Amino acid sequence: MSTDFTFKIVIFGDSQTGKTTLTHRFLTNLFKEDIQMTLGVDFLLKSIEMNGENVKLQIWDFAGEERFRFLFPSYIRGANGAIFMYDITNYGSLAHVDDWFEIVEKEVEYDLPMIFVGGKTDLIHLKEISTRKAMEVAKSKNADGFIECCSKTGENVHKIFELLTKLILKDRIS
Repeated sequence: MSTDFTFKIVIFGDSQTGKTTLTHRFLTNLFKEDIQMTLGVDFLLKSIEMNGENVKLQIWDFAGEERFRFLFPSYIRGANGAIFMYDITNYGSLAHVDDWFEIVEKEVEYDLPMIFVGGKTDLIHLKEISTRKAMEVAKSKNADGFIECCSKTGENVHKIFELLTKLILKDRIS
């Protein structure tokens, strides 16, 4: 399959929000419980077919620990799309959104398609962030989409990457 487009997608947010688990689920359709913490950044590839186009996604899974945040500006540059991920059971993971977006706004001087993703919906009984509150924050950051997902069950995982890819393609083709 020849590639029509290659897109760089950056996944970012606080540590322990499920970024690596989400990426692993998308790539393999498997849930892996014992994933190691990302150190710096992980780079993964997946080819998909979307609207008759062969698209290669370069997925940059960025470590959420504050000690790695100084690396983030160099990884967000040149991105075609982004996913901001928070954990629905951890209010702090959404409270730090301004810290992340300060970097994005400083480094990205173009309209970057972005989706807000709330992970760990299987833990709904531990939910600390209402869907309404998260949607308000997403809207305030001009996000292009909002999805809650569960990497454990696979709920909405592919939908996230499909929506983001459609948004990027729309920008490219129009």
